[in-house]
Amino acid sequence: MDAATRRWRAALFLFMLASGTGMASWVARTPAVRDGLDVSTGAMGLVLFGLSTGSMAGVTASGPLVRRRGGRATILGGVLLIVSGLLVVAAGTVLSQAAVVFGGLALFGGGMGMSEVAFNIEGAAVESVIGRPVLPVLHGCFSLGTVVGALLGMALTAAAFPVGWHLTLVAVLIAAAGTRAVLALPHGTGKEDVPAAGAGRGGGGHLHVWRDRQLVLIGVIVLAMAFAEGAANDWLPLLMVDGYHVSATAGSLTFLVFAASMTLGRLAGGPFLERFGRVTIVRISGLTAALGLVVVVVAPSPWMAGAATVLWGLGASLGFPVTVSAAGDHPRDAAARVAAVSTAGYGAFLVGPPALGFLADHIGLRLTMTVVLALVAVATALAGALDTGPDHDATGAQAAPATP
Repeated sequence: MDAATRRWRAALFLFMLASGTGMASWVARTPAVRDGLDVSTGAMGLVLFGLSTGSMAGVTASGPLVRRRGGRATILGGVLLIVSGLLVVAAGTVLSQAAVVFGGLALFGGGMGMSEVAFNIEGAAVESVIGRPVLPVLHGCFSLGTVVGALLGMALTAAAFPVGWHLTLVAVLIAAAGTRAVLALPHGTGKEDVPAAGAGRGGGGHLHVWRDRQLVLIGVIVLAMAFAEGAANDWLPLLMVDGYHVSATAGSLTFLVFAASMTLGRLAGGPFLERFGRVTIVRISGLTAALGLVVVVVAPSPWMAGAATVLWGLGASLGFPVTVSAAGDHPRDAAARVAAVSTAGYGAFLVGPPALGFLADHIGLRLTMTVVLALVAVATALAGALDTGPDHDATGAQAAPATP
């Protein structure tokens, strides 16, 4: 690997670390934000809908932006939105204005969504250059950032540090890290590939790729696994606080356990992926996540439920990056396919928070997680769609001919 490629990969790792820290900083303080806004769980679901709608708007705009401007410019726009969104959320929390927090989350989600497609396209491009899995480690850096953010959130929650100042400090750190990362990215990734893939299709963008039945199934897997991850990101601290009657600090600690498990699974998953292949890994991941979710729903004690989040995190860790990598395994439409399935994944964030919140108002958050369990079961059953055939290795790259 040459020096330019190493800088490229390192820049993506840095950006993902920073964005993961920002996401977990918000998640860890959701109980405090809800209490500060003085809203119910269902109303909090409506506030979280700002994050969902912003994410979908960002990810929908990202594909065309990458095609016109390239990944670097798109990620820069995402950084600006993430930072401004956190600052607005901080202000809304201080002012106790749910509408302002909703608007800040929409900006924050827009930045995350805008960056999502771009960094997946960048990561898939690095994979094609070096011939090894990159996306699992890339998403592992995001998960590592969530560990950092969760630790910080837990400590500041225990110290009763004001949420507004906490999110403001995180915004400053993301601005610094994001700027450094963007400056190290190459120009034009995705800008040349995507238009070529869509040439002669009447300007239909990446929608033509959905004619591929296999990609449709891959999109369903991405949506289900993103839902499994997003449900924990949105509701796990509140699930522990409301469902098991633990303190807000303990709720943040449980999310930290989940985030650490996600990080371990992603950072250590590369060798297993290369050895066993995508289909086997996603099937095992789905079964592991399902077991963890069952225990979280039925556990008689918060200690058992907290321990089960290890299984939930490990099971959810590889599903999204491995499936996105499979979508990008195409000789012509790689970038368009990655953009399409990333959009499907963010669909989970659109319907997830408000739907789970409304349902939880009637049956409680613990029982609501059975919806997530059912989706994980669907993803596990469809894992065979990730088989790229005998001419490809476990990473999706063209297999080398056997040596005599």
